[in-house]
Amino acid sequence: MPGTTREIALLTNPTSGKGKGARVSAAALAHLRAAGLTVRALQGRDADEALDLARQSVSDGVDALVVCGGDGMVNLGIQAVATTSTPLGIIPAGSGDDVARYFDIPRHHPLVAADRVVAGATRTIDLARCHGRYFATVMAAGFDAIVNERANRMRWPKGQMRYNIATLLELRTFEPLPYTLDLDGTTLQLPAMLVAIGNGHSFGGGLRITEGAKLDDDLLDIVIIKPMSKLDLVRTYPKLFKGTHTTHPQYEHHLARKVTVAAPGIVAYADGERFGPLPLTIESVPGALRVLS
Repeated sequence: MPGTTREIALLTNPTSGKGKGARVSAAALAHLRAAGLTVRALQGRDADEALDLARQSVSDGVDALVVCGGDGMVNLGIQAVATTSTPLGIIPAGSGDDVARYFDIPRHHPLVAADRVVAGATRTIDLARCHGRYFATVMAAGFDAIVNERANRMRWPKGQMRYNIATLLELRTFEPLPYTLDLDGTTLQLPAMLVAIGNGHSFGGGLRITEGAKLDDDLLDIVIIKPMSKLDLVRTYPKLFKGTHTTHPQYEHHLARKVTVAAPGIVAYADGERFGPLPLTIESVPGALRVLS
C-alpha cells in the first residue's frame, strides 16, 4: 500500500456546501478503501458530538484524522489533533476552503484530494491559539468580522459572492473603531477599519488579508487597515484577492508571537468560526499541526 497510513478516521460534515459534504465524503470513502486503507466513517449529530468522535479516534491511535467539509470542519479537526502526533487530512467540501488552498489540495476533485491522504506525506505547521482554541487561518477582528457575521446569516448566494455582498451591505454604515493592541508587550492605540491576526495568509475564500504570512515561522502576522474613505475601501477590496493591497498607505503590518486585541462591539471569527467578543489574546503555537499535504 502506498504511504504509511494504515487506519484513518474520516469525519464528515454532511451539510457542508449545501449537501456537497455528503456526496464528496461517499466518493472519498470508497476511494480510500479501494486504496487499501481501513477507514472509520464518522459523523456527529452536532459539532460537539463530532469533536468527541474525533478525539476518541485520536485517543484510539488512528494513523490520521481526515475531515470532509469546509474550514469550520477543518477547525474542528484541528481541536482534536493539535499538538499530537496524529496528522490531519483534508477532503474539501466547503465554500471557502482556505486551509485546503494553503496546501494546494484540490477543492473540486475529491478523489485527487483523497490520494494525498493515501500518499501519507506530511507537513508540520504552526497554529494560533486563543483562550484554549486553535485556528489555522486568520482571525477577523474588525470590519471583516462584521462581514463574517452577516455572511454567516445569509443563505444566498453561496461561495465567495456571499462575502462580497455582505461587504457591500455592511459598508453602508460602518465607521472606524478605536483599537488597543498589545504586541509582545508593545501597546498600540489607534483607530482602524479592521485588524486581522494571521497564522496563514488568507480567509473568506481566498482574501489574502495577511499577505506574506508563513505557516512555520513561529509568528503571527497582524495587519491593521487604518481609516480610509468607503470609496477607497471599495476600490481596495479587489486587491485582497491578489495580496496587492499591501502598498496602500493605510496598510500596516506587524509580527508578534502574542497579541491582545481590544475594540468595542466586535465578535472575532477565525477559520469561519465564532471565537467570541473582543478583547482576545492570541499566541503562536509553533509546530502544533501535521497536515497530510
